[in-house]
Amino acid sequence: MNDKKNKFTENFVKKINGILIDPVIFTYKFICNCAGECCYYGVYTDLEEYQTILSIQDQIKEVMDETQSKDVSEWFEPEEKDEDFESGIAVGTEIINGKCAFLDKNGLCSLQKLAIMEGEYRWKYKPLYCILFPLTTYEGVLTIDTDHIDRLPYCNIDPNTQLTMFEACEEELRHFFGEEGFAELENYREEYLNEIKIGEKEDVTK
Repeated sequence: MNDKKNKFTENFVKKINGILIDPVIFTYKFICNCAGECCYYGVYTDLEEYQTILSIQDQIKEVMDETQSKDVSEWFEPEEKDEDFESGIAVGTEIINGKCAFLDKNGLCSLQKLAIMEGEYRWKYKPLYCILFPLTTYEGVLTIDTDHIDRLPYCNIDPNTQLTMFEACEEELRHFFGEEGFAELENYREEYLNEIKIGEKEDVTK
C-alpha cells in the first residue's frame, strides 16, 4: 500500500498548504452544465462535517422535499478510515430514491439551500468533497476525479472548450486554498505552462 502511494505521489513536486498539486488541472479541458448528477452516487463527509450536519438536522429537515427521507438514521453510511480526510475518518451519504440523501427533486443540495435561507455563505454546511468535485484529494494530491466524471454527461471532459479545470473551478480552488494559497497556485500554473510550452506538446486530455 505504501509503495503504491509513493509511486503515485512521486510524480508531483509542488506543495501548497501541505497538499501536492497535480498540474493536469492546468491543461485538462472541462466544462460543467450542472444538473446535480454528481450527487446521484452519494458523497463523502469528513467526521467533523458529519457531526455538524447532525447538529442541524432539524433545520435540514425543514428544507427537504417529499423525495428525501427525514429519518436521520437513513442519511449516512458507516464511518470508515480515510487519510485524505482531515480527521482521518470519512462518512458517506446514503442513496435515497436514486440520489444523495441531501439532494432534492430539483437537483439542489438541502445543505446549501439551508445556508442561503439563513443568509450565510452558501457552502457553510456543504462538505468539502462536494465543493471541490470534480477535483479531489487522493493520497495527499489535489487531482481530478476522472473515474467519477466519466459517468456524467453534464460534467465531463470537453476538448472543444477553451476552459481548463483550473479556470472552471477557480472559486472552489480559492475556497480550498485561501487567497494566499490560490495566488501561489496561480504562480505555479504560470511556471508550469511556460515549462511545457503549451501548444507544442500533445494535448493531455486526448
